[in-house]
Amino acid sequence: MTETNSKIIKESIKALKNVKDINPLTHCITNYVTINDCANAVLAIGGSPMMADDPEEVKEFVEIANALVINIGKMSQSQVEAMIIGSKHGKETNTPIVLDPVAVGVTNLRNNLVLELINKSKISVIRGNMSEIKAIARLIKLEEILSTIKAKSKGVDVSEDDEITKNNLKDNGIIVKALAKKLDTVIIASGAIDIISNGKITYACENGDELMPKITGSGCMLTSIVGTFCGANDPFIGGLSGTIAMGIAGEIAGQSVKKEKCGTGTFRVRLIDNLYNLDEKTIKENIKLYEILD
Repeated sequence: MTETNSKIIKESIKALKNVKDINPLTHCITNYVTINDCANAVLAIGGSPMMADDPEEVKEFVEIANALVINIGKMSQSQVEAMIIGSKHGKETNTPIVLDPVAVGVTNLRNNLVLELINKSKISVIRGNMSEIKAIARLIKLEEILSTIKAKSKGVDVSEDDEITKNNLKDNGIIVKALAKKLDTVIIASGAIDIISNGKITYACENGDELMPKITGSGCMLTSIVGTFCGANDPFIGGLSGTIAMGIAGEIAGQSVKKEKCGTGTFRVRLIDNLYNLDEKTIKENIKLYEILD
């Protein structure tokens, strides 16, 4: 283990303790398909979820929230209004904002909303799959990496061409790092291997399980957990630690489900259980984290 990795693991363990000590109020404007799982994930990791999305009260909740999570998966006109009002007010109150740009690149509505949120507020973390991250790079015309981007977004799931593997890890890492630097934010590209960058340093995390994309909402839960960590830590450590927490919980849940020959329903429950039981010992024994792009 390198000295850098040892330090970041210690900071991740401290980040989890900060979450449990602070119990950050995590205000999630998220989609109705996964809202219950997101709330339970926030509770399990040690946060306090608030799922309000009425435009008339969103400012008041942002005032008291430790973090604001915006997930554009299942939008209504009312939600879009709340997202815009909340993100603008979050910039004024210096509230960390975590954006999940679900299916950006697929419709003009989603493209325009993501651009407005990026341009008119201060996004602390953007968490999406690699297809969505590439779509944002296209939208902001990130010329230095556009030539490496070929695949088109296919919807809420990652394109097969954009699945993060050992073979394309470095190339995808370059894109993630460049986008983070350009937007001055933390970018998390999640997949079989997760990539996390603040534009200066870039990590890969190999925790997780193949069952995670088999349940609805694992990505939404990850975004909400990242928001919770950012409510008690700085955005880079929060984004990194939230990703590690979700990956380890999913990995342990997957191992137990396969051992007992259960299915995705049991996996969903055990994922929440392992978020709840996550501790320093579990992190140290299971973390698979390394720096890329030296």
